[in-house]
This record gives sequence, structure tokens and C-alpha cells, in this order.
Amino acid sequence: MSNIKFLDFLDQQQVLLADGAMGTVLHARGVDIDKCFDALNIDSPAIVADAHREYIEAGAQVILTNTFGANRYKLAKYGLEDQTVAINRAGVEVALGALAASQKKIFLAGDVGPLGVHIEPYGRVRLSEARDAFVEQISALYEAGSDLIVIETMSDLYEIREAVRAVRDTCDLPVVASITFTRDNLTLLGDTPAKAASTLYEEGTDVIGVNCSGGPVQLLQILRAMRHAVPGARFWIKPNAGWPEQVGGRIMYPANAEYFGDYALAFRQAGANIVGGCCGTTPEHIAAMRVALDKHGEGHVPSFTEFDAPVDVDIYESDVEKPSPFAQRLAAHHFTVAVEMSPPRGLATHKLIAGASLLADSGADVINVADSPMARMRMSAWAVCDVLKRQVDVDITLHFPIRGRNLLRVQGDLLAAHALGIRNVFVVMGDPTSIGDYPEAMDNYDLVPSGLIKLIKQGFNKGVEHSGTSIGQPTHFFVGGALNLCPADPDREIKNLQRKIKAGADFFLTQPIYRPDDGPNFLEKYQAVHGPLNKPILAGLLPLVSSKHANFLHNEVPGISIPEEALERITAAGEESARVGVDLAVELTQQIKGWAGGVYIMPQFNRYDMVAEIIEAVK
Repeated sequence: MSNIKFLDFLDQQQVLLADGAMGTVLHARGVDIDKCFDALNIDSPAIVADAHREYIEAGAQVILTNTFGANRYKLAKYGLEDQTVAINRAGVEVALGALAASQKKIFLAGDVGPLGVHIEPYGRVRLSEARDAFVEQISALYEAGSDLIVIETMSDLYEIREAVRAVRDTCDLPVVASITFTRDNLTLLGDTPAKAASTLYEEGTDVIGVNCSGGPVQLLQILRAMRHAVPGARFWIKPNAGWPEQVGGRIMYPANAEYFGDYALAFRQAGANIVGGCCGTTPEHIAAMRVALDKHGEGHVPSFTEFDAPVDVDIYESDVEKPSPFAQRLAAHHFTVAVEMSPPRGLATHKLIAGASLLADSGADVINVADSPMARMRMSAWAVCDVLKRQVDVDITLHFPIRGRNLLRVQGDLLAAHALGIRNVFVVMGDPTSIGDYPEAMDNYDLVPSGLIKLIKQGFNKGVEHSGTSIGQPTHFFVGGALNLCPADPDREIKNLQRKIKAGADFFLTQPIYRPDDGPNFLEKYQAVHGPLNKPILAGLLPLVSSKHANFLHNEVPGISIPEEALERITAAGEESARVGVDLAVELTQQIKGWAGGVYIMPQFNRYDMVAEIIEAVK
């Protein structure tokens, strides 16, 4: 451990030079990309020590331990979670051995990467569990002799805050907290560089960082934005060697060492306190940065030409003749899980994508995208469907309310939805504008739900529009309708249901239920008039989150009646009420499998973690 305090030394320097990529060097030395690099600290310490020595010889003043993935969650993928402490201690010991021969002032940073799991509210790992994992790793790095802790390549502000707090809970070492960004200069959850920097600064982070992401051009832009947001902060910058590309089966990075030398000067000029390299960089890149920093004083203006980053082009192709996965599941009588998601109120879709990814990973069969729920202004539902189809491997159902749409708008939107590859459509009346953001907005409509179902199934799917004019080729929509299993007027509900069936409805989604016999009771009444209902029904589930939530639904929402036993269980659960809400939903799902083709889950307060637990339990 250095006898000079890191922050004091940093504040006396123009800029410190950190090392480059560890994985790139190890892979170049023959280590298989699928191997646990962190385990090399114990299994092959010499190869790790050689990599450290190369960066020291190149002129690096800050060396990161080979412990980026050495937390219990990532190590569990290799069956090494019980060696978390040993691997981290070994990582420090190997690096200290490499530093021992140097006479220079070199600081050892204990390297901490993402846990590799989703944490709440977009994952099932609790914040306390995440912090415990960080504490375990950071304690080992601290006790073994690190001078500082570097938390890097984070894309989730929730996760990086827990990591910073874990450092504060564990030791008094300085902490660098470094975020990574997508090509659009946002984190995966949609946070801007300014917000990320402000959040980390308010958290008391000693050095705010940005690493990985793209190449130097992008990170120079992000550094400037961060420094503008928090001009009094210290900054750490470690870019990739450009955007990676696959050449001959290998991942290659285009930026050469000389290019990095120029940008080391640009980063210094823009206010960086520590510079280095991330993925694709080597000791040669660091050596070029060292030469440039030593050769040119602080006032030197770098000579380089900024360029625009390449633009991703998504090519969408679909086989319109094949039924959607959702349609195939229902046709095969597989119990199906659908989950409703609401579009965002603004432009960012990152949090929506994160939630949908969690649901898909948990086993959701289809995501239902609501259209202006509660008549609130939100992003277009069919645009959100398109985003999710491209970003998440899950089938999509578009909610299609008829309220506020005339016949021209209805048909134009249907054509647009089909062109975007949307095949599942749920036709619904829609919420009246009087209860929403714009109560005076037009609320008229030309078709009732059964009329729109007929237009789609007997018109568009036959290749003609409402007037009988050809649309060139038939659409292939799979169409659902709404069903209330607990109506105030059962006879009227049965008549509406029969109209939708005659129009050609393929499936039905119900309002939330809380009693397993709600379905059989209604279906018996329908059968007495029209015979058995031979259409799949997905029973609505609205998981209870708290006692307050349950009582609100029970007392203030028309059509929802929660059994006394459920209310008592939720109330008695106290702080664990959400857990009881999950249990109640799972129990109800098991009880309705005899008559329901699946469940339609409506998460409250974006509690996708609760829904994920329900899905895994019922599947």
C-alpha cells in the first residue's frame, strides 16, 4: 500500500495515467474468452502479474486489480462463489507483487464491476442483497492492501449507489465510481451524463468516472457534459479503443495507440484528473498516452479531427404468414402468461426495455402494451410495441382502444401496426377522456369494440378495408376482446361477449379477479344461453402491493371485490405485504388453471420484480 494518500497526490498533479484493459491482454496471451479471468489470480497468477508489469512499464500510475467480475453473483456462474474473498485477496496480492519492483509512485485500485444481475425495482435482487455482495468483495480488496476502490462499467444508478455506499460502510478508502453509456449518450436506463454525474457527486463519490462505452470521441463529449453539471468534481476517463467489430471471428477495436495519445491531451484539457483505457486498449496505448502527457504541457492543444459515430441501422423482416407465438401457444392449449406494461410519459424507453427484459427472462409469453391508460398522455402504444419487438425477445400485444379514433384513424393505425410487425391486437373501448389529462379532448368514436373486431377479422384479414376497397394483401392480426367476469349486469355482458365472438374474436382478457370461482360462475351463465365458450380466456391478475393498495381497490374501484381473507392476510403481513401479494396471486393462478387458458398480469407501481416471482412460481 502506498505511503502517500491517493487524493492528496491526485490534487497535486495535472493528470494521472491509469492502466488499460486487463481482459484484452489476457485474451491475447491465450486465455479463452469463456474462462473466469478473475480465477486466474489463484490458478495462473504469473500471467496476471505479467500484464500488470507491462502496464507499469508503459507508465501507468494507477493499476487495477484483476477482480472486475469477482463478486459472488458472477463467480456463481463458474461455481466459484465460495471463493469470492480468496480470489479478491489474491488479485491484490498479485498486483502488489508486480508493483514491488517499481520505484515510481503507483497506486493500486481494487477493481469492482457490476454484479451481473438485475436489482430492484427492475430485478429481483434487493438493494440490501446487492450491497452485501459489494461489501463482501470490497472488504477483501481493502484488507488485502488496496489504496482505493474503483467501481466501473456500471449502467444502473441504483446499483452504483449501493456499491459506493458499500465502500463507505466498509472502509475509508477513496472511491472512483464510473458509468458506461450507450451510443445515444444515455445509460441503459435512460439517465444522462449530467444526471449520472450529479447523482454520484451528491453521493459523495471522490472521483466521478466514465469508461467503456464507445471510443475517445464519445467519452470526451460525456466528460464535458459531466464537468458542466458538477464543475467542482474530479473525473476519471477510460474509453474503449473505438467501437468493436467482428473480423474473422475475433472482436477487433480500431483505435490505435497514437490516436489515444492525442486524446490523452484532449481529456486533460477538458478537465480529466485520471485517464486510461478500457476494452481493446493495451500497454501500447498506455505508453502512447504517457509519451504525449510527458511531452506536452497542460496548455498544449491536441491536434485531431472529431468525427460522428456510426449509426446503427435496424433491418426488420418478418414472416407475416406464420401465426404469432402467442396465437400458437393458445392454439396448443399451453397455459399462457401475459403482462401489461404502460408506455412512458416522455421520450426515454430504457426503463421500459429493462422491465420487459426482466419479464421475458422470467418466462412471460407476451407483453401487452396499454394505450393511454386512464386517458393519460403517453407515448404511442404501437411505437412502444415496435421498440420492444426490436430490443426484447418476447411477443407483443397492442392494446387498441376505439375511443377518440374515427374510422380513418383506426384503419391507418392498423396498417401502421401491421407494417411494424405487430400481429396481436387487443380491442377495447378505452378510458373516457373526462378522467384523464385532457378532459375536454374529443372522445368520439365510429366503431364499438365488436365492430372493430369485425373490421379486422372480416375485413383487413381478408384484404379489404371498411369500404370494401382492397388494401393490397390481407393482414394477419390475432384479435382479442375484453371480458368482465364479475359484471353488475351479467345479461348485458353476455350479449356483448356474444357480439365479439360472432365478429371473430380469437381470445379474451378479463378484468382483475380475486376469487377462483368468478370464472366458472360467469361461464355457466353464458353456457346456459349460448353453449360452451370455446375461446381461450386469460384471467386478469392485479397483484396486491400493500394493505392500503388492497383497501383502495376493494372500496373505490368499481367491479373489484377482494375476499376478506385476502385483506386480512395483506394487513397482517405489514412490511412483507408485497410478498403476501405474490403468494395470493400464485395461489389464485393455480386454482383457475382448470378453466383459464392463462393469466393477464397487471403490475402496479412498476413492480416488475413481483411479477417475475409470480411467473416463475406458476410456470
